[in-house]
Formats: sequence, C-alpha cells, structure tokens
Amino acid sequence: MCTCNNQSLPYEGDSRLTELLEEYKGQKGALIPLLQKTQSIFGYLPEPALRRIAESLKLPLSQVYGVATFYSQFRLKPQGRHVIKVCQGTACHVRGASRILDRLQRELNIKPGETTEDLRFTIEPVACLGACGLAPVMMVDDEAHGRLTPDVIPKILAKYA
Repeated sequence: MCTCNNQSLPYEGDSRLTELLEEYKGQKGALIPLLQKTQSIFGYLPEPALRRIAESLKLPLSQVYGVATFYSQFRLKPQGRHVIKVCQGTACHVRGASRILDRLQRELNIKPGETTEDLRFTIEPVACLGACGLAPVMMVDDEAHGRLTPDVIPKILAKYA
C-alpha cells in the first residue's frame, strides 16, 4: 500500500526525487523501478518528475511517457485518499453492479476513472474482486462491502468522509 501523501505536489527540486535519481544514476533498466518509486513518493507520476527521470536516464520524454502509459500500474493523475473498486464481474453484473456504479457517480459527481476535486475518492471499475458470493460488491481501500443496493451507498461513503 502506498504511504504517499497525495496532497504534496511535486516541484523541480524535490529532494526525495533527487535522492532517488542519484540512487539509480547510470543503472541500465532503471526506468520501471524509478517510475514505481516515484509513484510511491507522490501517489502518481507528475509531469515534472517524468521530465527529471527522462533527463537523468538520458531518455526521450516520449519513451518515459510510453512506459508510464503502457503499464496499468502507473497513474498520471492523483488518486483519491479512498479508492473505490466496483466489481463488474458476471455475478455482480447480474445482481445490479451498474446501479451501484450509477449511484456512486451521482453521489460523488465523478465518472469511473475520475477523482473528486477534494482528492477524497476515486472510482475504479474492476473486472472481478473475487467475492462473487457477496455480489454486487465494491471495495473502499481494503474493505469489502457486499450485497449492495444503491440506497446504502451514501451511508458507506459517509464512513470515509
């Protein structure tokens, strides 16, 4: 789990990034570990950090962006403090997952893949959470909420407010 602070915005002279770049200086194959550790610092991969990584590794920025956008583990936008994963698997779909997702969107005023302006919540539809017996199910951070109905969504969100 990331121990990052999504509220801290990176700047060109961030000492954590400088130390990280020094640690990997001159190492071949350092791009992915650098991206992973940079994301753990900031919670996502901000553009100034990507530029510094490209410069440090003597790579074109386009190559760094290419890797960052190819792998689903990397994020180019900040995530909310609470990530809501909504199962879209077959059991959840049949039992009304779309109604759960619709209610979340209305309550938070964001679409899947987006983060609330206050950086409190991010909605992520996922293929399966492996809790079919609880369908429809969603997870907020590491806590599962199952046998959901649209009416319980506001109460669950209030718990994380």
